Amino acid sequence: MSSLTTAADRGAGAAVARKSPMIAVVLCWVAVLLDGFDMVVLGVVLPAMMEDPQLQLTAGEGTQISTAGLFGMMLGALAIGRLTDAVGRRWVIIGSVFSFSVLTLFLGFVDQLWLFILLRFLAGVGLGGCMPTAISMVTEFRGRAKAGSSATFTTTGYHVGAVLTALLGIVMLADFGWQSLFVVGALAGIAVTPIMIWKLPESPQFLQSKGKDEEAERVAAEYGIELNDEIDAAEKEDAKGFASLLTPRYRRNTIFIWLTSFMGLLLVYGLNTWLPQIMREADYDMGNSLGFLLVLNVGAVVGLIIAGQISDKTNPRSTGILWFVLSGVFLALMAIKLPLLALYAIVFLTGVFVFSSQNLVYGFVGANHPSYLRATAMGGAAGVGRLGAISGPLLGGLLLSLGMAHPWSFFAYAAVGFLGAALFAVTRPLRVTRKMLVTHPQ
Repeated sequence: MSSLTTAADRGAGAAVARKSPMIAVVLCWVAVLLDGFDMVVLGVVLPAMMEDPQLQLTAGEGTQISTAGLFGMMLGALAIGRLTDAVGRRWVIIGSVFSFSVLTLFLGFVDQLWLFILLRFLAGVGLGGCMPTAISMVTEFRGRAKAGSSATFTTTGYHVGAVLTALLGIVMLADFGWQSLFVVGALAGIAVTPIMIWKLPESPQFLQSKGKDEEAERVAAEYGIELNDEIDAAEKEDAKGFASLLTPRYRRNTIFIWLTSFMGLLLVYGLNTWLPQIMREADYDMGNSLGFLLVLNVGAVVGLIIAGQISDKTNPRSTGILWFVLSGVFLALMAIKLPLLALYAIVFLTGVFVFSSQNLVYGFVGANHPSYLRATAMGGAAGVGRLGAISGPLLGGLLLSLGMAHPWSFFAYAAVGFLGAALFAVTRPLRVTRKMLVTHPQ
């Protein structure tokens, strides 16, 4: 059987589809929600941990914990291409959710700094593989033409998880202690794992890349999705993994995607880790400090939905450049002392633009790589970008230690937003020519 379905075949498959591709989309979204809960929980509990008389945690030790998790995430994201080649998209997502949930459960029962750092690092390895694989899978089940909204929609799960974390922090921290948040989030992930084993399908594009053409076509027909597009038809799978990303066709985009992702993740993790403590330094009470984090992530959900719709009508790159610029503008405005209601509005708008900027980078990756290279490219963007994720909390922690967190953290993060826009502007959309389609025929 041919490895590629014809348009007629695909139309027939879509007509007799027995299952909705939304099964895969929703389960990937839930996985990313758990990822968001698990990642943001540290930012929520850090102020309470620093005020815990038994721990007496310093800003420097909080930075160590955060950095350990981010190093683990970097390793997990960089390994994602090899893992998906070996075991598939499905098992990488399931394994990620289960591993970081179990390790996070242990965090609720330790009181030694070195063990907390070790467990956070190991949980980070599991976390690192979750989001890039989920975005790749959703892109494949929804189609490359919707790569922008696939990336932004999937990532709304992260910010819904962050909002839930902030809400639970407001409700639970005072009565149940910071340990309770780790336990609640971990148990949710453990409970979801068997549902994912039961219901999450494998990506037909992955099956096809492993030479399982009949199974790939069966799954594609079962879910009524398109198995190949023009980029898949035009690309010849010669080099593998990172070697492919650094060939002349991809090198320019690869380098500047990595640099842009560095800036985007610096902002995401810098703000989610230290925003409550920065606002505490600015003399806001604990309730408002956690409220700012909640509103920031509510803005992120709204921004991701808007950005996804706009990027599907235009493209992820041009939308992302604008979003990075507006991120810089609103981050700078957060440094200004304003009435409380106005400050909440600025924090909301900051969330609208900052978080979707990074995810439009992922949308650009999904739209400009063939399916055999998509997970590797996504993992590379997330993995190299984790250096920015590490730098964001380090920058915030340094300024906190120096007593300069407010307002200088916001000015520093604003500069990063403007630089991200400049770097993203250097990338170029991948072009498919008639000559390539003839050279690499279906």
